Order: sequence, then structure tokens, then C-alpha cells
Amino acid sequence: MRRSILALLALTVLPLPAVAQNYPTRPIKAIASQGPGGLSDLFMRGLADQLGPTLGTSIVVEDRAGAEGTIGAQACAAAPPDGYTICILPGETVTINPIIQPNADFDPAKSLEPITRAYYLTQVFAVDASLNVKSFADLAKVAKSKPNAFNYMAPSLSKVAFMQEFNKTNGTDIVRVPFKGGGDAVNAMLTGTTQIAIFGIGNLVSFIRAGKIVGLAIDGDTRSPLAPDIPTFKEVGYTKHIDATFFGIYAPAGTPKPIVDKLYKAIAAIGAKPDFQQKFLFSRGLTPVFSAPDQFAKELFADRAEGLAAVKESGLYPNVK
Repeated sequence: MRRSILALLALTVLPLPAVAQNYPTRPIKAIASQGPGGLSDLFMRGLADQLGPTLGTSIVVEDRAGAEGTIGAQACAAAPPDGYTICILPGETVTINPIIQPNADFDPAKSLEPITRAYYLTQVFAVDASLNVKSFADLAKVAKSKPNAFNYMAPSLSKVAFMQEFNKTNGTDIVRVPFKGGGDAVNAMLTGTTQIAIFGIGNLVSFIRAGKIVGLAIDGDTRSPLAPDIPTFKEVGYTKHIDATFFGIYAPAGTPKPIVDKLYKAIAAIGAKPDFQQKFLFSRGLTPVFSAPDQFAKELFADRAEGLAAVKESGLYPNVK
């Protein structure tokens, strides 16, 4: 996926068409697809607190976790296209999942209306401190000495592909396990049921600072200001399968464009506020984007093409041509 971060767009107040002038007249439902305590859930709740008053209504956040975001995406797509349902989804839900798990009844490209690419997420490769490892070489040594003892969580295909390659290269058998969201990932690591997670740094940074979890590497091109001592994957010698993850906000397909534009302008205005950025983005390892709907739609078209190439390169789905 592209890493270029778009500058926050200057907002211009324009007369709204009649369809949007009286919108909204009732509460809006906002679906978060990664469960309570996850970064997208926390972001959406922070956004809802300000978006409701901005629009003159209330925003009710509903968690619909599971199937790597697809459950939330399908719930969003199935809602009436009237502007009273929006959702926040990870990029892989709309770019990768339809390729590796095609569903004739649900195609995100046709079922969802892009509102904005909200932010990019910095992910960290983290291990339980009790393993006493400080590098990938240490991890490989420990995992080889204890076959069938370790498992990991990863929310994206690129990170799963990284682990597949890690196992193959080092002769290890670290197994992927399912999870619902950031809160579950943290609990699994703190209780020792899962020893490794490749997850949003904002979920794990407090435990990294406390010495309960050790970060071995982060994705992206530069170190995170949240944990500047953790090197990037590139710095420790890995250049494949380290694409950054983005989250976007959508409405059901067919939602009138004037309403989509009104939602975008309100969301982007909130996202441009320095206090909002610090509290709900920068402090959690998120980089704001807030691209306009038309721009986001163009980017998604390119992202899907890049996603197909990534699936083929990973070798995990040989039936994908």
C-alpha cells in the first residue's frame, strides 16, 4: 500500500444542496469493526463525541467485530443508504479480503461509499517480555528450542506473510491464532496465552514502556515517536511484507453525495484540530490523512490492484490468479 501521507485538505464552506440542508434529523450509527478497546473503536468514539454536536445530532458507536472487519463492513453495507450509518474499516477489509475470500453477495467496491481515508496505523512486532528475547535472532532460537509452544496474532496479510517467511527461513512453527480486536490482543499477551503480536503500537506502547512487552520492530519508514528505541523492519534487515495499514470511513453505497460531502467536511474539520490529533491520533501511533471522498475512491482503486499483487507475492493463496 502507498505510504505517502496526504496533507489535511483546506475546508471550504459551500452551499449545500437541499438533500443535505436538513440532514441529519436523527441519531447516526457508527460501526467500529475491531471490537472494544481497539484503536479504531477508540478513534470512532472520540470522533463521535465531536461529530454529533457538529452535525446537531448524536452518534451511537456500535462494535461489530470479527472476520478481520468483514462483519462490520457487511453490517454497514446492508444499512439503508440515507446517511444514518457510517463505519470505520481497516484497509485490508476492502482491498485484500475480497480477493482471498470472495463473496458473491458482498463486494466492498460496490457495497460501500468512501467518505475519507482517516489515518495510517503504525504496527509493532511485539513479544512477551518473559521470553527474554531482544531480537528476531533471539526469537528464532527460543522458538526452535520449544516446538509447538508459541503463537502470534496479526491483523493483516502482509504481517501474516512476514511470519510465514520467518517460520520458513528459521525452521520455526509459530502459529497464528484468531482475535477480535486490540483489547483482546493486549489481554492475550498480558495473560501469556499469546506470546507474539504484530499490532497497532498504540495498543501496546504503555506495556512496552512498563517492560511487560518488548518491541522488536515497527513498520513504516521511520521510527515512532511513541517508542523511538524500537527500530523499523528495514533497519533490522527486513524489506518485504511491511506495508503500512490504513483505516477508512465509509457509508452504504448509494448514500447521496451531498450527504457524503457533508459528513466528510465535518469529519475532516474535527480531524484537523491539533488537540484532537494529539489525543486520538499521534498519541496512539496514528498518522492523519482525511482525504476527500473522490480522492479516496481513486486511491482505493489503486490499493486493490496493489492488494492483488501482494496476495500473489505472499504465496499464501495459490488459487488467486
